[in-house]
Amino acid sequence: MTSSTLFEPAILGPFTLSNRIVMAPLTRNRAGAGFVPGDLIAEYYAQRASAGLIISEATQISQQGQGYQDTPGIYTQAQIDGWRKVTDAVHAKGGHIFLQLWHVGRVSHVDLQPDGQPPVAPSAIRAETKTFVNNSFVDVSAPRALELHEIAGIVEDFRRAAANAIAAGFDGVEVHGANGYLLDQFARDGANTRTDAYGGSIENRARLTLEVTAAVIKEVGPERTGVRISPVSPANGISATDPQAQFGYIVEKLDAMGIAYLHVVEGATGGPRDVAPFDYEALRRRFKNRYIANNGYDLELATARLEQGLADLFAFGRPFIANPDFVERLKVGASLANLDMATLYGGGAAGYTDYPEMAEPVGA
Repeated sequence: MTSSTLFEPAILGPFTLSNRIVMAPLTRNRAGAGFVPGDLIAEYYAQRASAGLIISEATQISQQGQGYQDTPGIYTQAQIDGWRKVTDAVHAKGGHIFLQLWHVGRVSHVDLQPDGQPPVAPSAIRAETKTFVNNSFVDVSAPRALELHEIAGIVEDFRRAAANAIAAGFDGVEVHGANGYLLDQFARDGANTRTDAYGGSIENRARLTLEVTAAVIKEVGPERTGVRISPVSPANGISATDPQAQFGYIVEKLDAMGIAYLHVVEGATGGPRDVAPFDYEALRRRFKNRYIANNGYDLELATARLEQGLADLFAFGRPFIANPDFVERLKVGASLANLDMATLYGGGAAGYTDYPEMAEPVGA
């Protein structure tokens, strides 16, 4: 049996988590007709409810916010009802779950957009990336720049989605401001060349992230609101000339709002931690509430960072896919099952809910 403070309970807003291990958001492309999560998705999350906190797969706040096929939404009553099955299943296992709110911005394809329209973005700059649509990976479509008068509607979509998430039984929501999606596109000058109130200065480029977060807080409360950022990740062709200043400012403002947690992808999403210089400890010092560290962590590194006070919770992604009992495997020092990449995106139960738990826990 492994001894680590990672397995001790933790307070997150009004919740007592069973441990400090977070299941990170993982897109799996298995929503049903109408982008509704079904019984299979409920089973999948319930299998992994031993995580101290589950953060759901990214979930679009509107059809315009969708960027990949068969990803779930949170903007119709059927979607709310589908997610209620998921939250009930997780809560029945004693778990906690937040819904990640998502607008992909330019990382989309005309085949997914209302009436085949171009995706929207801060500026009409095409992303150098691909998306998954019509069962294959293809280049994203060229976007159009959002008109100034349209931006308030984006903020409202986030607010309504947060309300819908609480109606669906989620314990809270995470605003997705990372990985080259819409809020990250506004924050980074590699994608945002606007000259109005949402472009140019650090303050202006942070405006949409902060407005969205404020609207969500007003709807569900700061104690049920988290925000995810990825300051230097190049995911989906995103870039910035001064991420330290940009995200230092954003985090300072988020701290003042009193959100429950800050979820930080340290380095390249799913890749090397040292992709670019960045002082994550500076972010930690600016943020008083719970700091969730993500990317490249194992038990040893997470335990050391926790004991040093550099983070409070630690997010693990792909290990949870092939190991529904990931927390128990870490605790007893068991080996981890390997992920089947062929079943990662789309499909049914195969490579989704059929990964077995340990036959007999080590030391039992």
